[in-house]
Amino acid sequence: MATAEETLQVVVRKRRLQGNDVVVLDLAAADGAPSLPRFEAGAHIDVHLPSGLVRQYSLCGDPAARDHYRLGVLRDPQSRGGSQAVFDALHEGCMLRISRPRNHFPLDGEASHTILVGGGIGITPMIAMAHALHAAGRSFELHYRARARDACAFTEELAASPFAARVHYHFSAAGQRLDIAARVAASGSAGTHLYVCGPGGFMDAVLEAAQQAGLARAQLHREYFNADIDTSGSGFELVAAASGKSVRVAEGQTIVSALAAIGIRIDVSCEEGVCGTCVCTVLEGECDHRDVYLTDEEKADNDQLMACCSRAKSPRLVLDL
Repeated sequence: MATAEETLQVVVRKRRLQGNDVVVLDLAAADGAPSLPRFEAGAHIDVHLPSGLVRQYSLCGDPAARDHYRLGVLRDPQSRGGSQAVFDALHEGCMLRISRPRNHFPLDGEASHTILVGGGIGITPMIAMAHALHAAGRSFELHYRARARDACAFTEELAASPFAARVHYHFSAAGQRLDIAARVAASGSAGTHLYVCGPGGFMDAVLEAAQQAGLARAQLHREYFNADIDTSGSGFELVAAASGKSVRVAEGQTIVSALAAIGIRIDVSCEEGVCGTCVCTVLEGECDHRDVYLTDEEKADNDQLMACCSRAKSPRLVLDL
């Protein structure tokens, strides 16, 4: 059975609103400790909200600034309550619990040049990456795609950063197109890597353009904030080998909920196949992967799956639970 990881207690040290409906939070150690655990660019934390929801947010501050973690959260009317809870409940002085940083979106240490692309609130992990690349003296460029300047957060921070000259804005309302093919060509290096975060359709377009411009899949990196989950498909038998229990997973039912019905709890967080919290080891059967967390290679190995969204292609699936 999955176990809850250690959490940290922090306090909201600073809160400010930027752009259109973006709240920027600085979190410090609640006990007054001068530093929080170290994190690498691309990392995120789980935020345990007062409402009981748990949501993942990228750390967007300078990784060298150990005294606080910085988050940027967009109030999304289509969300499942997480962003609204941040706006409603997290004010300066508020105490909350967070996970230690986890990084599923790391920088490639061998890249000769790095193209960072953030669409809307997807700029957040790119800011931390830009700080890290600048500190390491490495070649990079940062592109911020948004509807208009008044929709952007972090503009003052980016303007004051030591890498301000490497920051480029592209505003759709002004007809400013981000030409990925041109950026790849201008990099002039076979060792260029591209990182993108933002809405799904935006990321798909950026990655397709980069591939057409000559970058291999191994040179392309993306991070999802959320994903649409499809739970359709035939039912199947699920066996929890270690517990000696089995259950029928019905069409439209998740593995997590089916297991809960027989007393087996799986830790979940995003419930969208994005964060990796609910990963389970597969002992037998063929997986029907519905997540965006595992790589294509990991899915092909058929030895793990995300229990919040994935299903089985075989009539029977055995998990090490």
